[in-house]
Amino acid sequence: MEYLVAAVGDRIEAERIYTDLEKAGFPQSNLRIFGTGYQTAEDFDLEDPNENAKQRAFRMMTWLIPFGFFGGVTFNAITGLQTFPWAGVTGNQVIGGFLGAGSGALGGLLASGGLGAVLSFGDSRTYRDRLDRGEYLLVIQGSRFQLADILPIVRRARPLSLQTLQSRP
Repeated sequence: MEYLVAAVGDRIEAERIYTDLEKAGFPQSNLRIFGTGYQTAEDFDLEDPNENAKQRAFRMMTWLIPFGFFGGVTFNAITGLQTFPWAGVTGNQVIGGFLGAGSGALGGLLASGGLGAVLSFGDSRTYRDRLDRGEYLLVIQGSRFQLADILPIVRRARPLSLQTLQSRP
């Protein structure tokens, strides 16, 4: 099961999307609105996007750091660069490996969306923060195909944020 989470600025917009989905025949039992006058942040049991981004970043970095290290060593060995003459051949290869590992870590952080979670900007703000700021969240539960069918209806409303999340195993 997947969830589509749309953040909107006001109650009227959330209700309009809810009504449009209802008219399209989407089951009411799979639609929930969170915000003032509706369900609260305590009722919201989906995973936090910051946690998801941090986990993705960690998984990406676990294989990109060693790959970057070996890539850096290999690149230095092939090219024979002596960037640091005082380090010798082996020292330069090790330094190249560490620079490659650092590049792998940075690549893993940027490619996974983890930078937004670390710096707390953009769509990686927590759902609780959005609710505290007076925004409303419309949470739509369904299969990947159901969510793909209703996505144009939700996008028509131009939500502030739109994310698809997997349910917890």
